[in-house]
Amino acid sequence: MPFDLQPVLKGTLLEIRPLREDDFPALYAVASDPLIWEVHPSSDRYKPDVFQEFFREAMESGGALIVLDSRDGRVIGSSRFHGYDEATSEVEIGWTFLARSHWGGVYNREMKQLMLAHAFQFVSSVVFLVGPDNWRSQRAMEKIGGVRLPTRRNWKGRESVVYQIKRAGVPG
Repeated sequence: MPFDLQPVLKGTLLEIRPLREDDFPALYAVASDPLIWEVHPSSDRYKPDVFQEFFREAMESGGALIVLDSRDGRVIGSSRFHGYDEATSEVEIGWTFLARSHWGGVYNREMKQLMLAHAFQFVSSVVFLVGPDNWRSQRAMEKIGGVRLPTRRNWKGRESVVYQIKRAGVPG
């Protein structure tokens, strides 16, 4: 069975579904908060033209997801599956952001748990590439059990801190 890069995932707090073109206004309303991006390598992503490019790339990626609060259906963020490699049994989860109203761990934890459970049906390893100065995301990765690996360049050539989570029962 091929990896479904755009599943519909439902948890207690969140619903995650494929990103659609008509999601732009609601997602940009979340992303327009400069504080979301202050430690991110793309710290100007709150600007309309920069976010428009991010959104275009997300749509073209084939793995972009929108995150909704299950209580009221409100858009609260986005994430993405990327770089599925069947030969190495690995996929990346990234490009994740949440509204500041949903910071603090429980929403991010559930989102990652849902995405990891889905990914581990197809791969044995999930990686997360984080900006070297993005201490918020690095701390969040450590809280959910990410193991720090040597740095590597992301798909745009930018140096990234790598975290890995392996499926239970996979050695190493």
